[in-house]
Amino acid sequence: MHPRRGRSAIVGIGEVPTGRFPERTAIEGALQAAQQAIADAGLRRSDIDYVMPTGTLFSFQFGNELATARLVEELGLPHVSSNCQVFSGGSSSTNALRVASALVETGRARCVLFVHTDKLGTGVTAQGGIDLFSTAGISAEWEVPFGQHYSTVAALATTRYQHETGCTDEELSAVCVSNRKWAELNPHAFFRTPLTIAEVMQSKMLSTPLRAKQSNMLFDGAGAFVVTAAERARDLVQRPAYVLGEGGAVTHFVYSQEPDLTRFGWAAAAREAFAEAGLAPADIDVAEIYDSYPIYQLIAFEELGLCGRGEAGGLFLRGETWPGGRIPCTTDGGMLSKGHIGAGGSVSLLIEAARQLMGKAGARQVPGARFAVETATGGTYFDAQVTILGTEIP
Repeated sequence: MHPRRGRSAIVGIGEVPTGRFPERTAIEGALQAAQQAIADAGLRRSDIDYVMPTGTLFSFQFGNELATARLVEELGLPHVSSNCQVFSGGSSSTNALRVASALVETGRARCVLFVHTDKLGTGVTAQGGIDLFSTAGISAEWEVPFGQHYSTVAALATTRYQHETGCTDEELSAVCVSNRKWAELNPHAFFRTPLTIAEVMQSKMLSTPLRAKQSNMLFDGAGAFVVTAAERARDLVQRPAYVLGEGGAVTHFVYSQEPDLTRFGWAAAAREAFAEAGLAPADIDVAEIYDSYPIYQLIAFEELGLCGRGEAGGLFLRGETWPGGRIPCTTDGGMLSKGHIGAGGSVSLLIEAARQLMGKAGARQVPGARFAVETATGGTYFDAQVTILGTEIP
């Protein structure tokens, strides 16, 4: 057995609906999600001894407040030894889980509370959101002056992937439909009306070949989870989500310097995570795949080994990733249907992976789910992070 495998676990989760809530402040969302997570774990406020907020994008000032222990005071936590912000954009959830696991496994903390909150739906103007995602993680010297932004980045990857694999526009659009099928069952998702491939393909062109309904939209949201040692987890909740395997690869900063626009570091990260977990891709019951644009869901799905190169589009088109399908994928609706809430996009997926394993997914519960894989990536996809959770230690 790997020395780290299954020594830590997620025991509590909390989340507020994704949407536009001008009447709710960012701190209110954070407090609600955190209180839910603590209660879900069967803990008291006095049990939390380490608080780990992640960064926010809508307000530098508010992000500083989180980094300097505002949550500790607002929640009334009496025994916190450390408040430390962990932020890496869209991969913040995975990196925070990695740090939290190390803390509880080495005895430096007993119960770590991770919290995300952001107000990208109502905390910034429409132009402010455009400006943010035209500069964050994009080289100010070499790319920003020439109009690079996240839609063009995704368009480049999509064009190259379609050239290499023959992936059709219908298959690309099927990713959006699959995610919407799950969002229809998720009361926390913003987009819950049925969606068809024809509707996706008839939507406005954004950055060729990407269309409006193949893009994410910015919203408000918050989420939280609690991590503790496996030994304590078994006494707290009936079905903890054990951390079985983790892997990661950082490949670039400037997108133009990524050596392969359609692979990144997913295969290497996946091999590391599966080896640590003692599992194979065939063992996975549910896949929570980062989906800022459909192309990245297809790439990661294949690089994880869940299917062969160029085969993912067909699986989505045939409904094998839908509710009731062979390999349920992105079961909360993802950023394409649940909504993009900054670093919270990956936070939602990690919470959803734990929720599925803990048997708390309601109408979208995957029957008998034992093992889940979750992916995350930050900036212009500078890293590939893979986490494997399970209800048991293989």
